[in-house]
Amino acid sequence: MTPTGQEPGSGEVWLARHGETEWSRAGRHTGVTDRPLTETGEQRARALAGRLSRVRFDLVLTSPRQRARRTAALAGFPDAQVDPDLAEWAYGDYEGQTSEQIHETWPGWTIFADGAPGGETPDEMTQRVDRVVAACREHGGRMLLFGHGHCLRALATRWIGQPVLLGAHLPLETGRLSVLGYDRGIPTIDTWNT
Repeated sequence: MTPTGQEPGSGEVWLARHGETEWSRAGRHTGVTDRPLTETGEQRARALAGRLSRVRFDLVLTSPRQRARRTAALAGFPDAQVDPDLAEWAYGDYEGQTSEQIHETWPGWTIFADGAPGGETPDEMTQRVDRVVAACREHGGRMLLFGHGHCLRALATRWIGQPVLLGAHLPLETGRLSVLGYDRGIPTIDTWNT
């Protein structure tokens, strides 16, 4: 049994991507730059409240970034605990650039395969999200995590024991929910980008 009395291989982890920012709308990689939500982003964050208010969560965590904390507050969780490991991928030299701009000098680049010069590598992201996965499994119960597109995509792949490279195949829009769980003790992605 886990400390919360949950059987190993039980529980759920809900993932909530923050609402839209100007940079996310433009497709600009936003790691450490702390952009506020747009009006649309705030509306989508408030819309999450209706969906999440019907669910009881044992633990709610958020990235330290303003856009995630604001989304958590508007969704009804102003007291979410900050977890630095939920911060977005550090894009280093590619901060603020779009994939199209990066492809002009590095065709075929993806953050999941290549990381970012001056930023985090896929191995570093793996270590970070593995800590979140381990904490969720230790806690058990139903958890809610507010975070960012690339970080949450990497986290989902590690939840099911796959390399972060698989995250390239899991698009995640702003203001959307996903649920990780178990089927007969095996980690699963139950719903994605809803």
